[in-house]
Amino acid sequence: MVNGLLEVVLVDAAGFGDTECFLGGIDPYVLIKYKSHERESSVARGEGSKPMWNEKFNFRVQYPDDSGGSDPYKLFFKVMDKDTFSADDMVGQTVIYLEDLLALGVEKGRAEIHPRKYSVVGPNQSFNGGIRVGLIFTPNKVIDDENEDEFGGWKEAFHLHHKDDDEEE
Repeated sequence: MVNGLLEVVLVDAAGFGDTECFLGGIDPYVLIKYKSHERESSVARGEGSKPMWNEKFNFRVQYPDDSGGSDPYKLFFKVMDKDTFSADDMVGQTVIYLEDLLALGVEKGRAEIHPRKYSVVGPNQSFNGGIRVGLIFTPNKVIDDENEDEFGGWKEAFHLHHKDDDEEE
């Protein structure tokens, strides 16, 4: 079994429907879950259906996974709309399957999926926009237990080149 670091880069999104009843525009954020570990992005206030986050989240991973869980290689993304006076609304969700990325990383020493768009499915099971996410898996990365907080919700904002929506990916 190989331990390593999965870096998830949440870049941006487009095409979200509006869940607001009164004041226009949504304030989206994303919950990212791998196994029992969940991270939360910042809220993209006032950015409506085209939010930008440019945030990085770290997860400890093992390959192959023999923990016996039902979804050992699934990375879940749930897009939410932050509401002030009521419960937050779910905009939609998507899943990224990691098994091939992890296997390639173990074989080659590192594996990366450059930021690409993943479809978001709304609560009514219809297409509701997409989020752009990049992934990097580095096996055998030394993780200092002294800095455990970095792997329990730590995020680092950074700036990426933003492609126009019209550009092909």
